[in-house]
Amino acid sequence: MIRNMNSYPLYDDGSHKVYWLGIEESEDEKGILTNQYLVIDGNEGALIEPGGFFVFSRVLKNVSSLIPPTQIKYLMYSHQDPDVVAGLNLWFEYAPLAKVVISELWVRFIPHLAVMSAGRTVGIPDRGAEFKLGNSTIRAVPAHYLHSPGNFAFYDEKSGILFSSDIGAAAFSKDEWYLFVEDFDEHTKHMEGFHKRYMSSTKALKAWVRSVRKLKPKMIAPQHGAIFRDEDVGRFLDWLDSLEVGIDAFEEEFYGD
Repeated sequence: MIRNMNSYPLYDDGSHKVYWLGIEESEDEKGILTNQYLVIDGNEGALIEPGGFFVFSRVLKNVSSLIPPTQIKYLMYSHQDPDVVAGLNLWFEYAPLAKVVISELWVRFIPHLAVMSAGRTVGIPDRGAEFKLGNSTIRAVPAHYLHSPGNFAFYDEKSGILFSSDIGAAAFSKDEWYLFVEDFDEHTKHMEGFHKRYMSSTKALKAWVRSVRKLKPKMIAPQHGAIFRDEDVGRFLDWLDSLEVGIDAFEEEFYGD
């Protein structure tokens, strides 16, 4: 059963903090459930996957309980889907100093969402980039074609948390939800169909897994579904590495022999 939840701390060493930004039961009626995250270092914040229109009031309330929105330095978007970016105009009003961080592929599309974006958008080059937040660094990790052709995960070096975009997404049944994966084998039932259909390339997926293993993340936090921690981080990467997805999984169904 989904219940209203406020922000939940994922990491806190005093000066550096990471929060999952809650959920409301009504969101289960409006579309696929989404996760938003806030990283704070000192007096600067980075909002990761800020979300669409109907989650905005909840996200703003929970952000405001943790840091003044005027101290948000970055609005960080993994890709261009509306459930990620559709609330951008609203964030421009409440976080007037924030820069929009998104793949270079999508920079020219941002004005269609937010006409006042000139000078506020930072395009991430294909190979990634690093962003300073207070005394910490958030790294944009390439995740192209998983599923967007211009897609990034974001790695918070201090906490060791990787915000993995749609990689790791789970589609829960109605009234079924949990924040952390507790039974990995059972959880794969919520992930497999999504990954096979939305992740476009097995080759791209394996390349991403190789790059993430080098980071040795302590936690993997997707934009949809539940968060992987402890031993489930390795289980999840092993599961991805064995998965056939996208055109490799559906070639015969789409195009015949």
